[in-house]
Amino acid sequence: MLTFNYDRYGNTESIVTDRKGIVLQGNNYTNKGTAFSEEERDLLQLNGALPPAVRAIEQQLANNSCMVASKADDIERYIYIRSLFDRNVTLAHALIASDIEHYMRIIYTPTVGLACQRYSNIFRRANGIHFYPGNIDQAEEILRRYSHRDIRVAVVTDNQGILGIGDQGAGGIAICLGKLMLYTQGAGIAPWHCLPVSLDVGTDNPSLLDDPDYVGWPKPRLKGEAYLDFVRQFARAFKAVFPNALCQWEDFSKQNAFAIRDTYLHDLISFNDDIQGTGAITLAAILTGMRIKNERLIDQVFLVHGAGAGGVGIAEQIEAVLMEDGLTGEEARERIYTLDSRGLVTTDRQLDPYKEKFAHDPQRLSWFKGDGGIANVIRQAGVTVLIGTSGQAGCFDREVVAEMVANTSRPLILPLSNPTNYSEAKPADIMNWTDGRALVATGSPFPAVAWQQEEKVVSQCNNVFIFPGVGLGILVAGAREVLPSFFTAAAHAVSQAVDDESLGRGELLPAIADLRRISTMVANEVAWTAIRADVGHLCPFASFQHGNSRDKLAELIDGMMWNPRYLPLMSQG
Repeated sequence: MLTFNYDRYGNTESIVTDRKGIVLQGNNYTNKGTAFSEEERDLLQLNGALPPAVRAIEQQLANNSCMVASKADDIERYIYIRSLFDRNVTLAHALIASDIEHYMRIIYTPTVGLACQRYSNIFRRANGIHFYPGNIDQAEEILRRYSHRDIRVAVVTDNQGILGIGDQGAGGIAICLGKLMLYTQGAGIAPWHCLPVSLDVGTDNPSLLDDPDYVGWPKPRLKGEAYLDFVRQFARAFKAVFPNALCQWEDFSKQNAFAIRDTYLHDLISFNDDIQGTGAITLAAILTGMRIKNERLIDQVFLVHGAGAGGVGIAEQIEAVLMEDGLTGEEARERIYTLDSRGLVTTDRQLDPYKEKFAHDPQRLSWFKGDGGIANVIRQAGVTVLIGTSGQAGCFDREVVAEMVANTSRPLILPLSNPTNYSEAKPADIMNWTDGRALVATGSPFPAVAWQQEEKVVSQCNNVFIFPGVGLGILVAGAREVLPSFFTAAAHAVSQAVDDESLGRGELLPAIADLRRISTMVANEVAWTAIRADVGHLCPFASFQHGNSRDKLAELIDGMMWNPRYLPLMSQG
């Protein structure tokens, strides 16, 4: 059994173990490989279990960097890094931190989608918790086995809405693993405080049900009351065991995503990243666009093409910030249009509940004659900000972009669907069709666009700028619930991180290389927002308290963030 000694900020000072010998090499939290010092080898009975040379972590990094580079493709690189994580978590995070922009493509999107699909075939070692109908009634007992790790963040999925590829059954836990690695990279949440959870309620993916090697629960998905009862049992157990921990809902289907988020809004410290994180990072890009254009947000007209969880989440965030700027809710919604596969979302249609809020009454649209297509809506409504979450590759074509240019000299066009081949438009095409005037950010990483003898960086609307900092801000403030204003604060923080030089080049978001700095800024703003809203109390994980002071809050945030360095190992016996 391991225990952890903390400093006054709640950061780990040392790891205490009641074991000695080679068992310490088999635990990824205690293993240092060849970096065990001579003194540690004597104290922990590791002499003879390792070759005599002691190598610093920098040497280990160089060696592992070469090993990753030598792999044939990104899925092999993913497997290598995950295996490294499973045997030496500190070294794995040090490797990722050495070039976060490069390694994030491997540990998360786009490579993690393939890892989800091939989960059963590439399975090496179990990570996190897999609940299924055969053990959900033991949920509290199972969670308590992890209580010694002082869990602070859990990422929880039911595996149904994985990225753009849908139901992946048990493989969806790879998303949770990736998100938690980014919590560690961005917000410094130590890996032993992170818990990935799969709610394996079955799968409706026929290729998985027919696969004899499938490692998940090989039954059709639970639905209706059986599904809701399963989630209730988990939520009740999680609150009982980890009352101060954050629960991030991840990659639920669009119908369940809103229902579960809203059901547990006050019962758990929780949010849904696909809804609220996506909304916040998109708002950040829009706010930066307003800084570049020197225009007001309340003077814009917004069209979200794709009314799923991400699209409606974006609309919710735009509504919230417009209301902060002085509009009523009704006035804000009048400036926001949503489209789905049937065209403009209107109140005269049969709608899923989550779509109803942003449906327009066709009787109040003098221009609407039944043509709810994208080009017509842009033309008639005067859209100036176009956002794509539809997964329809190429639907922002030359005609659509031309309609945007007719409404504003510098249209804001955000094709956010991923992976890359699902993007609504290619940034190079948008630049060509607008004579370089469009302000563009994408959901997937795209290379820079060559334009008039210069390279235009394509900003990426990546939720990683949002959720780690939001999570850390919630933890340090001791927030008892998650408010919509946290995500507005996060969006403002990310936008303000874009410097004047980048603004001059038309860049809407910061670089991934700045992730730790951005996450710190977001955490400060979110924590302060929680305190001002009177939902923040004393940090439950630290003896040092912020006392509702911004300077003290910043000190606690900096002090709580773990960095990937080897910690002292202390023996109990």
